[in-house]
Amino acid sequence: METVLVVGATGNIGVSAVISALRSGRKVLAIVRNQTSADKLRTHIANIPSLSFDGITFVKADVTSETGVRGVVDQVRAGKLPGFQHVFSCVGGDYNAIPLTEITTEMLRRNMNLSFEANFCTSHFPWLGRETTWTSCTGAQGDIALMPVPAIPQGALFSFCTAASRENETTNVRFNEIYLAFRVEVDELAAQHGVTPASEFAGVYEQILGRPEIRSSRVRVESVADIEELKFKRKF
Repeated sequence: METVLVVGATGNIGVSAVISALRSGRKVLAIVRNQTSADKLRTHIANIPSLSFDGITFVKADVTSETGVRGVVDQVRAGKLPGFQHVFSCVGGDYNAIPLTEITTEMLRRNMNLSFEANFCTSHFPWLGRETTWTSCTGAQGDIALMPVPAIPQGALFSFCTAASRENETTNVRFNEIYLAFRVEVDELAAQHGVTPASEFAGVYEQILGRPEIRSSRVRVESVADIEELKFKRKF
């Protein structure tokens, strides 16, 4: 059975990726910050009908550290953790509307570290010699910038996804970018806030996993209708 490594597994999009993997019959290697985060993910999955967290292996790591995610890979190589065939990366930073004039250098660096560097680390993974997938989720804030703090790192992430698409256009690694243009939250909060639940958004990644023709593409999810009918375009 295949395994999906989820980097950023306890965030709204990360929970969605975990749901996608489990619903598609795969196992999950979830990177979490601590036991509290692991328990939080278990609770989210327990609230989804027909799913069980039995298929999830939890590993603690600091994804903001240069050695954090690589340490997970080292444990996989040493046989201490299950191997993975797919990677979903969606580490996010602060989500607020602080204006540019009030953003400190410290705040900027923190969010570049969270939203860009932590996702960039996945480019150093040792890909297997078989067909595999690598997916990264970006946000429309990078274009509209209504919230500068989460928007600024997206510019770098857009370029990163383009480079990953180009370099893997003809390799065994099927890279794709999911470009999300609306708010997604874990199911419990989505119901309260009137936004799209993670379990519904999970349909996007489920399709990407199962459709080999989607590669080196930006998958635009700009409305709920785009979850069922994927809109994707190859970058090259």
